[in-house]
Amino acid sequence: MTDANELGEVTITREFAAPRAAVFAAYVQPEQFVRFWGPAGTSVPLDTVTIEPWAGGRFDSTMVVDATGDRYPMKGVFQEVKELELLTFAQEGSTLVGSIRLADLDGDRTEVVIHQTGVPPMYRSPEALAGLNSSLDRLGEHLAQR
Repeated sequence: MTDANELGEVTITREFAAPRAAVFAAYVQPEQFVRFWGPAGTSVPLDTVTIEPWAGGRFDSTMVVDATGDRYPMKGVFQEVKELELLTFAQEGSTLVGSIRLADLDGDRTEVVIHQTGVPPMYRSPEALAGLNSSLDRLGEHLAQR
């Protein structure tokens, strides 16, 4: 188990050229979620996704590395959900708690702030942060295609 003194926080803020309702839907509708979740070079099979967007609901998926077939399941529970505003979840078997906060900007743009606490060092590495940013790049591409 990771020493509590080694845990940290991660915050990433992005703006998307899409209304908040579209961004929220991308996170809570499995058919959209699989189009962007995970870094470039991974995919998420639809049959591995469970999204129950209410407090106590499941948030599960499995990322598959396209080149190797390696699978990385993630299981979590939503702690708080505010329609169009906030998704907070705790990852099972980990100290990580993540939130996705959405805010309206001018011109049908949306600000997304991802904040994670209890983050083990390996998830704060430059490679892990690049992967998280890559997933957000993919979200931007997905929203632009709608």
